[in-house]
Amino acid sequence: MENHFFIENGLIAILAASIITYMFRFGGLILADRLPQTGPLRYFLDALPGTILVSLVVPSAENAGWQGLIGVAACLGIYAKTKNLLLTMITGVLTVYLIRLFC
Repeated sequence: MENHFFIENGLIAILAASIITYMFRFGGLILADRLPQTGPLRYFLDALPGTILVSLVVPSAENAGWQGLIGVAACLGIYAKTKNLLLTMITGVLTVYLIRLFC
């Protein structure tokens, strides 16, 4: 009898989480039409994804030590030359892997 209780509550939790997630997405789509297309707020919103990415990558690279910093340098070099994100990510991971494998 207890298993039925947990399954039922689990399904309710999953449905509630999905409804909330899709409400946020729909709200974001509606809000996107109302955001300015020019000006300082647009500049800020365009810079936001890169800023979040840097705030996630730099502490991780610093925590990884000198191998992580060399991996980030390799990523920056490849991205500056190719502008290819997939190649950039592969280069960073491969660089750190090879350094840890041989050092």
